[in-house]
Amino acid sequence: MTILQIDSSITGDNSVSRVLTRSIVEQLRAASPGANIVARDLVDEPLDHLTLAAFADTAVLDEFLDADTIVVGAPMYNFAVPSQLKAWIDRIAVAGKTFHYTDEGPVGLAGDKRVIVAVSRGGYYDADNSFEHVEAYLKPMFNFLGIEPEFVHADGIAVGPVQREAGIASGLAEVERLAA
Repeated sequence: MTILQIDSSITGDNSVSRVLTRSIVEQLRAASPGANIVARDLVDEPLDHLTLAAFADTAVLDEFLDADTIVVGAPMYNFAVPSQLKAWIDRIAVAGKTFHYTDEGPVGLAGDKRVIVAVSRGGYYDADNSFEHVEAYLKPMFNFLGIEPEFVHADGIAVGPVQREAGIASGLAEVERLAA
């Protein structure tokens, strides 16, 4: 089993999404002690924005295709995913590899993968909030690839220190429930 950990938060050790991705990976490793962990930090090793030349490099796509489980850290920046994460998604959404078009519409080809997304948000947002474009983007994006992603959330982390700790505790509790 191969677990691919994707981190995209710019806040380093202060990152809540990184706390959650580490916890998720630890839970997965405990369940599969022989798992191969591949970590990609999109801040320390940023991907260029998509160009035809960059599209020719399939290393990121191959890494995704080789993974059985993908753990994605997705902090909310300005109501959406970080541009670093969008650049990664642009590398994995490849016609003929992770989806294809038919006369009836697109068909995802990556449905044999498990994707767990750790969402951290400074305020309080639910899926119906018109400002929430993290889960609202990632769910249909992964569905397009044939994957039903699972989400864990840490909300209210920029409201104040008490709310931050409560958001982290809530997110970690979701990780525990996910592992159970």
